[in-house]
Amino acid sequence: MDKISSALEQIRILDELSREDKWINKIHPLFKLIVTLFYIILVVSYDKYHIIGLLIMLVYPLVMFELSGIPLFKTLYRLRFLLIFIAFLGIFNPFFDDKPLIVWGQVTLTGGVISMITLILKGILSLLASYLLIATTSMEGICYALRTLYVPKVLVTQILLTYRYIPIFLLEVQCTLEAYSLKTPKKGGISFKAWGSLVGLILLRSINRAYEVYQSMRLRGFSGEFYFLKYGKVVWIQSWYAISWVIVLSLFRNIFIFEMVGDWFL
Repeated sequence: MDKISSALEQIRILDELSREDKWINKIHPLFKLIVTLFYIILVVSYDKYHIIGLLIMLVYPLVMFELSGIPLFKTLYRLRFLLIFIAFLGIFNPFFDDKPLIVWGQVTLTGGVISMITLILKGILSLLASYLLIATTSMEGICYALRTLYVPKVLVTQILLTYRYIPIFLLEVQCTLEAYSLKTPKKGGISFKAWGSLVGLILLRSINRAYEVYQSMRLRGFSGEFYFLKYGKVVWIQSWYAISWVIVLSLFRNIFIFEMVGDWFL
């Protein structure tokens, strides 16, 4: 399977996961969005040397992956390229912060190594929480939750249309590359001389396709904002999900705040 087909397959898998008939999928998108944002804010708020606190925050993704039935290891494999990118974010920290913090026998961990690990953990935890939200909530549901939180409709519409247009754009690229390979079967790849014309052709095809999609939307009554009627009003009885996780995650975070205050007074 080529890279474009693989990308389209991953998008299809996410759409199928978000539309499964599971209890987590039935919870209102607003509460799932609130929990995800609250979790990411807590994770990012940890000090750069607080590895233990971040490890405890693993409870949320591990529990949710288990309860939702989404395989964790397959998810890590799908996100492998993003995880590698996250790992490179703090790779230079050990060179700038060489202050020894942990000495265990002959092993010494400097502040740069600790801060690198915490930065990687923050990125991984935030990425897993975001993936859980997308895998259990359709993009329409997420956009509906954003509008419920009074995010500007222009921004929400752009997010939804961009997400929905990505597969269309990838299909146009795939069709163009397949047509080129059929016309030049003896060449192993794309000739350097054809790069400019192919990019221009893909751009023109994408613009035409986008115009056709927009005209179809206009014929169906689109006037600048989507209406998500199937979600209806917020069912406040489902707020137990958000309240429970906010309390649990706050307790995890406050444990270390109390420890730091106690150490300061002592």
